[in-house]
Amino acid sequence: MSTLEPGRPSPEHFLNLIRRQERGRLKVYLGSAAGVGKTYSMLREGQRLKKQGVDVAIGIVETHGRVETAEQLGDLEIIPPVVIEYRGVTLREMDLDGILARRPTVCLVDELAHTNAPGSRHGKRYQDVEELLRVGIHVITTVNIQHLESLYDEVERVTGVKVKERLPDSVLGEADQIVNVDISAEDLLERLNAGKVYPPERAERALENFFTSANLTRLREFTLAEMAHLIDRRTRRTEADRSQASATERVMVGMSSRSPNAPALMRKAARLADRLNAPWYAVYIQTPAEDLTRIDAATQRVLGKNLELAQQLGGIPMTFRGKDVASTISAFAHEYGIKVIIVGKTNQPWHRRLLRGSILEQILNQSEGVDVMVVDV
Repeated sequence: MSTLEPGRPSPEHFLNLIRRQERGRLKVYLGSAAGVGKTYSMLREGQRLKKQGVDVAIGIVETHGRVETAEQLGDLEIIPPVVIEYRGVTLREMDLDGILARRPTVCLVDELAHTNAPGSRHGKRYQDVEELLRVGIHVITTVNIQHLESLYDEVERVTGVKVKERLPDSVLGEADQIVNVDISAEDLLERLNAGKVYPPERAERALENFFTSANLTRLREFTLAEMAHLIDRRTRRTEADRSQASATERVMVGMSSRSPNAPALMRKAARLADRLNAPWYAVYIQTPAEDLTRIDAATQRVLGKNLELAQQLGGIPMTFRGKDVASTISAFAHEYGIKVIIVGKTNQPWHRRLLRGSILEQILNQSEGVDVMVVDV
């Protein structure tokens, strides 16, 4: 058997290129908030493509009564939505099967983070889009920055709003093209006051809550920072593909069934690993006290949800057994070549820390050559 020559791409690399060729392309219009012009921009592009002879159809669009946006629909074909009755409410959802049967070259899909009605094939619209991409349909879509899963805690801290509809960062990370639809907070507030975003009664509520100048400015900063990061990561990924280099950093976050802030801790880990271009592990530390026979069903469900969230965030969920938390984390770090360990602030009683040293001190003593980060979540 012959070996590959140094620097020559592997067969797996070639297979990935083939798959990317067969897969549809994804373009995302990203904005800092509702009303910045994402849907308008998406429809404008759809019109331009149609004039160039491209087969374009609208999978789903929400104009929210905005006149300027509605005008951009023009003569674009709209694939009729599916009407679903749920608990006495009539819901309109994108007709995934209808789009697959119609098979346009480009499909316009608004509000990527949308949660589908119960009974739909997929729970989230981004999963519908992934199915369209798999069969070779190109998709142009829209999303706001606050819907990124890893930003959930930061958005809540800044705005006081718990964003219910979220999507994994990896969806944005895999996009072939991202366009930032950017306007200043002052211009957006002016649009809101002019009735170009919401009807008067809804605009008034928005101004009192989410749409404050401070909130909009901070969300805009999030968007610009995310765009800068995505551009940088794409550059690094291209360079890595050329050199066939692999990530040298590996990140882990350890958790127990009683970790109160596990989701926030994992979101921090996901963002750090993403910026290091590194794989990361969410490790359930199963000590004798954490044996599944000793924790109740409700706690087990929470643990399961946390491990599922880790997977959604692009992490590798794992269970690792050991006699105590610190030595088990250190053993995992040694076995898997971890370079960064992320832990939250401890709630361990002071008298236990005095007798045995804190878990953090124990990890530091047992994990030579590894960076340990303590985050406040």
